[in-house]
Amino acid sequence: MNAKPVTRKPAAAKKRAAKKPATKTVAKAAVKKIAKKAAPARKAPAKKAAAKRRAVRKPKEHLLNISEVRRYFHRNEDPIFFISATNFNLLGIDEWCRNFKYINYIDCYDGRHPNTFVPTEQAHPEFESIEDIVAYLLEHKEVIDFIKSKGGKPKAVFLMFDERVEKACKDLGIEIWFPKAKLREKIDHKIETVRIGNKAGVPSVPNVLGKIASYAELQKLSKPIGNDLVLQSAFGDSGHTTFFIKSEKDFNKHAHDIIGQGEIKVMKRINCRGSAIEACATKNGTIVGPLMTELVGFKELTPYRGGWCGNEIFSDAFEKKIRDKARKYTFDFGNQLVKEGYRGYFELDFLIDQDNGEIYLGECNPRVTGASSMTNHAAFAHADAPLFLFHLLEFSGVKFDLDVEELNNRWADPDNIDGWCQMVIKHTEDNVDFITEAPESGIWQLNKDGSLTYDRFDYHRRAVENENEAFFLRIQNVGDFRYEGADLGILITRGRAMDDKFRLTRRAKAWIKGIKSQYKARPLPSVPPVAAEAPAFKIL
Repeated sequence: MNAKPVTRKPAAAKKRAAKKPATKTVAKAAVKKIAKKAAPARKAPAKKAAAKRRAVRKPKEHLLNISEVRRYFHRNEDPIFFISATNFNLLGIDEWCRNFKYINYIDCYDGRHPNTFVPTEQAHPEFESIEDIVAYLLEHKEVIDFIKSKGGKPKAVFLMFDERVEKACKDLGIEIWFPKAKLREKIDHKIETVRIGNKAGVPSVPNVLGKIASYAELQKLSKPIGNDLVLQSAFGDSGHTTFFIKSEKDFNKHAHDIIGQGEIKVMKRINCRGSAIEACATKNGTIVGPLMTELVGFKELTPYRGGWCGNEIFSDAFEKKIRDKARKYTFDFGNQLVKEGYRGYFELDFLIDQDNGEIYLGECNPRVTGASSMTNHAAFAHADAPLFLFHLLEFSGVKFDLDVEELNNRWADPDNIDGWCQMVIKHTEDNVDFITEAPESGIWQLNKDGSLTYDRFDYHRRAVENENEAFFLRIQNVGDFRYEGADLGILITRGRAMDDKFRLTRRAKAWIKGIKSQYKARPLPSVPPVAAEAPAFKIL
């Protein structure tokens, strides 16, 4: 159309050769003018159509059922980051929530997980906590660039964080989708847990609370509950700060971890089985997951007596009366947490007395935990939605009205629970060496002779087809120091790890031995480097 004024009348164009440029200019100007005039008429309908399409695509802002919750997160626009040492605790949530990414310090997958970002390591002070690792990641330029590259209004969730991490997030414009660290720390305090439980009507093991400066003081304090005791300081996990005291000799062995540690929880020692249950406190009520068994203190898995080292989930883990009571206690505790100002994901440990069937509150973890991967991958989670999705929903700001009672009843149905177990495998020998070979993450097979064979790479436990297969998530890798208590990795397989008497099965022992045999290491030089000092915290 632009050439018509010239080509349609060539003769006239020759006659007006001297004015040709002007003609072109006029013609072009005319065309531009026409185009400019025409443009609004052509673009306006497009804009209206686009606006109409956007209006149609806008997510529903008042969710009324599970289907709408799933759809809401399937269309999530803003990036949500889980920032931690590994992605183990929230493994698989990226499959339920669009734009959910992991930012980790350890690459468990050798770069093959599509939603995990691990920056190149740079010099840093020695880590003394998970919070140190998170702070390091948030100060890393590659991490900052990665977060900015995702655009939107970034959100973050953590396994652990503190006020230093909160400030770093504020500086980067990241919204934290958890209650304040100060509140979490208050609730995590074992003494405070007892008090919250008492308010909620959830009993703890018979106990006394107080500061202890000597064994004589302990005897005086514990007079109402006897001399066979379990002591816990305010914070700590996996058996690091749990002490079994029956005599002055026992006390002296742990005196430096008890004296001067503030208020101590002194419990009567009972013949108990450990169990764990996870839940999410929402404005609609507390959503409760299934009751899981706990693997505790197995010398094949952990050097810490009383230390957590795995879980099992199966429909009849405990008799129905105990399961129902645990679920009610958890529901009541969660509702009390809301009154304390807390909301979102939490986990309770229950101690079940084998002598009388009583169930007692052990401790509360106001966060995701090492058991979260079991909760969020159970059959009920695939039927409805993972528990952590309700945590994200609570912090999303979107309105929702869910029938929590109906959901809890459905999740309590044994048909919605399939059998799985996980074992957290630590280095249990009292030595330090340098890892030269390490097993790869993925699907492993247990052979008849007890040896293991690496079958294929995968990053999801559902790829496990039978009890002779297992998903192994590697933590310690080639080049790392192996020390007592170091997390070598997590093994997840179908079926149980313990028998009905809470002893490791032969199959479980074979898996543990097989994975450990895949690690090779060389001794350190006679003068060990400073880096060989073992960190005193777990990273899961």
